[in-house]
Amino acid sequence: MLKKITTLLLIATLVLGMFAGCQSGETEATDDWKIGILTGTVSQNEEEYRAAQAVVEKYGEEHVVVMTYPDKFMDEQETTIANVASMAAEENMKALLLIQAVPGSSAAIDKAREINPDLLIIAGVPGENPQDIASRADIVFTLDELTMGRTMVEQAEKQGAKVFVHYSFPRHMSYALLSARRDLLKENAEARGIEFVDATALDPTGDAGLSGAQQFILEDTPRMIEKYGKDTAFFSTNCGLQIPLIKSVYEGGAIYPQPCCPSPYHGFPAALGIEIPEDKQGDIAFLTDQIKAKMAEKDMTGRMSTWPVPCSMMFIEAGADYSKAWIDGEFEEKLNLDKVKEYFKAYAGVDIEVNTLVEEGTEYPNYLMVLLGYLDF
Repeated sequence: MLKKITTLLLIATLVLGMFAGCQSGETEATDDWKIGILTGTVSQNEEEYRAAQAVVEKYGEEHVVVMTYPDKFMDEQETTIANVASMAAEENMKALLLIQAVPGSSAAIDKAREINPDLLIIAGVPGENPQDIASRADIVFTLDELTMGRTMVEQAEKQGAKVFVHYSFPRHMSYALLSARRDLLKENAEARGIEFVDATALDPTGDAGLSGAQQFILEDTPRMIEKYGKDTAFFSTNCGLQIPLIKSVYEGGAIYPQPCCPSPYHGFPAALGIEIPEDKQGDIAFLTDQIKAKMAEKDMTGRMSTWPVPCSMMFIEAGADYSKAWIDGEFEEKLNLDKVKEYFKAYAGVDIEVNTLVEEGTEYPNYLMVLLGYLDF
């Protein structure tokens, strides 16, 4: 009898051990995952690169693979395709984030799907036609440029603007999206009794170059402030003109609703002479405090603003968190709009409006256009 009991106990022990082994194996299996991030270099877009490194720091090098697209991405699309394919081929790769989804990304996604058809693929700030990228990526993140034609005027009005100056040039106004936004800005400004000034700046790609175009802004903005008064809001469609515009608006006491690419990093540090220590790189709260202090020094509090976080950083970091939740089985569908909004809001700390693209009567439900609330300095 004792022998029989001993035998039964031994069998039970073995069964429990096997069960525990299976459980342990399952736990290890859930830890076999990777997320790949394709982003810009430090010279191309430091914000994006640092956001990718923040994801590495959060989840570990064993789970996050970061590769960059070339600085001359228009001429080196094969490199972009090769880098995406390399990540897709990694063992245990579950999701890819291409942010920015520069030209060549559609072909890169096609290649990645050949290698690993089950991947969750998120494309951010696409540089290709909406229908092309939306038909390939599971989710597309971008800025809602057109709705800014309303929100920017609302922000300027809140800041006390009586005039809205729109700096651009023929090359940019030949782009349908930028031209349509200009028309909306004018329409919304006039509807609120704000005078709209369609001002022509120098094109940085023209004969005068970037330095000449920046010098024009440094000289013309004070003239505009003198003509229309300090309650004048300024906006430029070009990234290279943000630093001289912010500097001129700051010194002239005027109004600046947002940069063309709304972010605390876009133009503000250089224009305001803010040095960011190495240990504060990527620290948005630190930079925001520095900008607010500069505003207070000049009695400019409430006269300048932007979005609270750079969208490209949010797309990477919140996108990685979303991907991890999908990998963990928190939801099955690759596109879960409520979850996207949840992770965006958790990252940004403000309400976020997300609209889907409708183009010529066709809706692209996975093409998500994002608007953030404003951060007033």
